Amino acid sequence: MPIYEYQCQSCGHEHEALQKLSAEPLVICPACSRPELMKKISAAGFRLKGGGWYETDFKSGTKKNVAGEAAACSPAPAACAGGSCKNA
Repeated sequence: MPIYEYQCQSCGHEHEALQKLSAEPLVICPACSRPELMKKISAAGFRLKGGGWYETDFKSGTKKNVAGEAAACSPAPAACAGGSCKNA
C-alpha cells in the first residue's frame, strides 16, 4: 500500500496516510477538522535501477550474475554461446 501526502488548504497542516490504491482521497483535516485536505503530488522514496534483484539474487553457481556475463560477452557476440564466452 502506498503512502500518500496531504496538505490542508485551510491551516497548512501536512499529513501522511497509508491507503489502498482504490481508496477515496481523504478530505477532513485531522488538525482543524475542515474539509480542506488536498492530496499532494510527490516522488517515490526509492528507485529501482540496474539489473534488478531478480537478475543477481537467489541464483547459485555460474548463474549468479546474468547481467555481468552479458556485458562481458558484448564485444564479440559471435564468440559467446549460451552465455559463456570462449575468448574470456
